[in-house]
Amino acid sequence: MMITENEINIARYCISYAVEHGADAARVSLSKSVMDGHTLLNGELDKVTHSADRSIYLYIFADGRYGTFSTNRLEKKELEDFIIKAIEMVRMLGKDECRVLPDLERTAKDAKTGLELDLYDAGYGSATAAQRLEKAKEIAIFHKTPPSEEYTIISEECEYSESADDNYLIDSQGFEGRHKETMYYCFAEITIQAADGNRYSGFWWDAAQKEAGLDHRACASKALEKATGQIGPRKRRSGNYRMVVENRAASRLLAPVVSALNASAIQQKVSFLDGSLGTRVFPEGMTLTDMARTPGKSGSRLFDTEGVATKDSAIIENGTVCQYFVSTYMSKKMGIDPTIEDLSRPVLMPYLKDEDLTAEEKEVSLQAILRKCSNGILVTGFNGGNCNPVSGDFSFGIEGFAFSKGRITHPVREMLITGNLIDLWNNLIAAGNDYRPSARWQIGTLAFENVSFSA
Repeated sequence: MMITENEINIARYCISYAVEHGADAARVSLSKSVMDGHTLLNGELDKVTHSADRSIYLYIFADGRYGTFSTNRLEKKELEDFIIKAIEMVRMLGKDECRVLPDLERTAKDAKTGLELDLYDAGYGSATAAQRLEKAKEIAIFHKTPPSEEYTIISEECEYSESADDNYLIDSQGFEGRHKETMYYCFAEITIQAADGNRYSGFWWDAAQKEAGLDHRACASKALEKATGQIGPRKRRSGNYRMVVENRAASRLLAPVVSALNASAIQQKVSFLDGSLGTRVFPEGMTLTDMARTPGKSGSRLFDTEGVATKDSAIIENGTVCQYFVSTYMSKKMGIDPTIEDLSRPVLMPYLKDEDLTAEEKEVSLQAILRKCSNGILVTGFNGGNCNPVSGDFSFGIEGFAFSKGRITHPVREMLITGNLIDLWNNLIAAGNDYRPSARWQIGTLAFENVSFSA
């Protein structure tokens, strides 16, 4: 089901045909994907999914104008007519001289087969539908869990899926690049009813680029653990507490920072980090690195959607903003040097306030951070809320647990945290290295002091 040599030749033909018929430059993105999945409800088969997609995107640059067009038809005659009409439509648009292809020397030269980063499982596609169904059944625990006096399982939804993606990118300057990857995924959500009649839900997911890396059998058990851990919540008074954020929820606090570093947000004056380049805005121990070229790891890639080569680089180093994410278009529009369009695989480096972390092997786990913080609130999830992109002010609903002397004491619910993101990050106590291997964003457990909680 992956891209064939014939389809690659068709993509090359689209480039030459567009240039021959009036385009000043062109880019073509050819993508194919396939996904097979099985969903179980209460241990019984509920849904079988099979999806296959093929698309070709044409980016036309003509007479200082620019347009994007897509189709899933790859017949040459149809594409010729499609390209002619696309060029005609582009010429009716307003001029935008900032729309150009990136300089050829900035593009990737090492993405020839799509397999360079070892993200594709050679055994993909060999499993039968019956084998995938068996994997889904191995996740389910609805009929396997012994009765409990504390709770009853009301419902369980489990999913197992396998997918593959293949992308080929080419432009009229001579760039050609390919990226292939597979994904094996499992998910479970369990709802329970406690002895007092209240209901609680918990979920867990896992993913791996290769089948051998997926621990699907533990998925539902972890979801049940998350649900039962919420039994017996207590009210907590409003006030300022130390806040520890579990690794699976931590990216929620970093995502607005990454968005604010995007050149388009800065150009449109909707970024609270406007003017921060080269300035220490965050605490000295905070370092965020884009590990874009790590073999075998989710999010790794050799080039972005423009074909620009990625590289491992610091985004924030010891609290100083090192770079914005500047596409070719925003570079021309703002008159600044281009970088990369966005993050590939962000890694927040481990940090413990007032402690030396030069030894790479030092563990900074959830338990270590709870011990360091002693008392406070552990946030395991966010429920709604928002962040103002201009000011950085935020308000998020949370769920989690109170902890005392480094140990979890009881669940808390219906609480709200408010503040400003720059102030929050400057109150960073710890950043863990307990990253989830399956996650693209490698953000460990976080801890902050003096966070405002409202009950």
